[in-house]
Amino acid sequence: MSTLDFERLTKEIEKDLQKVVKPSLSEAHKEARSVGDIYYLGVLTPEVRKIAKKYLKQLKDKRIRDIEIILDYCNSLLQKKVSEFRTIAFQWSFQYRKQLKSKHFEILEDWLDKYVTGWGSCDNLCVSTFGYFLCKFPEFIPKIKNWTSSPKPMTRRASAVCFIYSLRRSRYIEHIFEISDALLNDKEDLVLKGYGWMLKEATKKFQDEVFEYVLKNKAKMPRVSLRYAIEKMPQEMRKQAMAKD
Repeated sequence: MSTLDFERLTKEIEKDLQKVVKPSLSEAHKEARSVGDIYYLGVLTPEVRKIAKKYLKQLKDKRIRDIEIILDYCNSLLQKKVSEFRTIAFQWSFQYRKQLKSKHFEILEDWLDKYVTGWGSCDNLCVSTFGYFLCKFPEFIPKIKNWTSSPKPMTRRASAVCFIYSLRRSRYIEHIFEISDALLNDKEDLVLKGYGWMLKEATKKFQDEVFEYVLKNKAKMPRVSLRYAIEKMPQEMRKQAMAKD
């Protein structure tokens, strides 16, 4: 697809988005529009996902199925710095996840660095496309662990959230406690919630291991992280975890 075709498609997508803008949502996002230089049209996420699905089908109907072409177009969408385009780009990249190669790490990390501005976009990218990538290419785990020392809160959150895809598939339990240790008393609430969520997801497959970790660290673990981590545990375990020694 030519650059001209991409621009035409982008305009068609924007027209469809404008048709379903919720004025109240757009008004609520006015202040957020200056955060991370991302502009919000004011479209509900389910509507955005419907539109993403519609235009992805058009691309496939035109036999545009190569991930390199799709990632280039996702980059073009992301560079518009519109929240709804960002959602579409992340959704499309996940639809082509099986074509991901190790060389694509730099692209995904660049997206995280440039276009993730809050917990929503962080989780959208990291639980889906980046999570799948990490599950497929474990050799990048050391790089993900390095994110725990990033000056950017959402990159630190991503270091935990990226493991959720794999944990749901019973993988990488041996790495998550190192992540939790590094983020244990992070100064940002959303980072604390992020690693707490990672631990909660781990309890679905590795409850005993997480419970042991929580008991070992409950005296110094912030309450918000602790509550997330034990949320799905049996009542007796939760009581023991919350009890003061």
